[in-house]
Amino acid sequence: MTPDPDAAGFGVYVHWPYCARICPYCDFNVHRDRRPGEAAELARAIVDDLARRAATTGPRRLGSIFLGGGTPSLMPPEAVAEVIEACRRRWEASPDLEVSLEANPTDAEAGRFAALADAGVNRLSLGLQSLEDEALVQLGRNHDAAAGRRATEAALAVFSRVSIDLIYARPGQTPQAWAAELDAALDLGAGHVSPYQLTIEPGTAFERAVRRGRLVPPDDSGAADLWDVTQDRLSAAGFEAYEVSNHARTPADRSRHNLTYWRGGDWLGVGPGAHGRLTLDGVRRGQVCAARPADYIAAVARGEGEGEAEVLPAPEAAVERVLSGLRLAEGVPFRELSVLGLSPGHPEVRDLAEAGLLAADPDRLRVTAYGRRLLDAVLERLLAR
Repeated sequence: MTPDPDAAGFGVYVHWPYCARICPYCDFNVHRDRRPGEAAELARAIVDDLARRAATTGPRRLGSIFLGGGTPSLMPPEAVAEVIEACRRRWEASPDLEVSLEANPTDAEAGRFAALADAGVNRLSLGLQSLEDEALVQLGRNHDAAAGRRATEAALAVFSRVSIDLIYARPGQTPQAWAAELDAALDLGAGHVSPYQLTIEPGTAFERAVRRGRLVPPDDSGAADLWDVTQDRLSAAGFEAYEVSNHARTPADRSRHNLTYWRGGDWLGVGPGAHGRLTLDGVRRGQVCAARPADYIAAVARGEGEGEAEVLPAPEAAVERVLSGLRLAEGVPFRELSVLGLSPGHPEVRDLAEAGLLAADPDRLRVTAYGRRLLDAVLERLLAR
């Protein structure tokens, strides 16, 4: 049985690829804005793409819009407003429509917060990454810790919902230093915290530095110790770990848009390199847009903004459901995984439950708190076939 995409929600993801600086750990589809006029062309292309592709989705209730990147806080606020209005025109917006936008804590971007709120943004995801100046230099960020604090204060004065991103398991980081940094971040007052373990992605500047021995991230044991500090500190502060890397003070603080991904819902992806998933006539389809801004603009002009749609066979769609759904504390209903043969009585499920990695739940496949610490190993065993 496939998940009900309407029950899991429908959202729109908008990718704005431009960055003032490319961070050395980042493997996202990001670009410098070097061609005069291209950014304005891209904003128009995104609005045009939304208008044409609404016919593909059919009538849907829109629960969320997420402007990610790149650095969408560098978008002109009037362009942000046009994108949001284009979505509202094409789909029935939920009364509590969530409109999230990613921002960096530079003073220039913080100065736009009020204009972005006026444009329709009601949730800000702020990429603090660290509250230590030395770490921010190491991470290649273009702000310091003081700017991060100022930006968080400015965001909380404008937006009712604010999330802060932090990166841990950095080279040389100790559990004691990370605990103090987490406490300082919690004191800022945001209702949502996303602590991400530093991952050395292929093709990044950090990956090259690791190969040359110039960067030495913590080993598995050290990273696990930092994970434990993360869980303990946030739990003690009243934050629920509703997802592996996402903690919310209350259910209202959770990211509704990301929950659509993790629960197997549908979303439309627009903008260079944006991915999407749509369930049409009971068939799950994936799509990805052209990665280069100029190529995406040209594709929209031809009426081909979404690129080629890929039909996902039922087993492949179910594997995606496991990979994303087990990140959530709530897990995945077994009824959605029958095509994979996963059930409470499956030998691997039983063994993992006996080892304390999976919950002994007759209705849902879900990991325990201990299992989340070893999630990659759990997934490898479940999906080995």
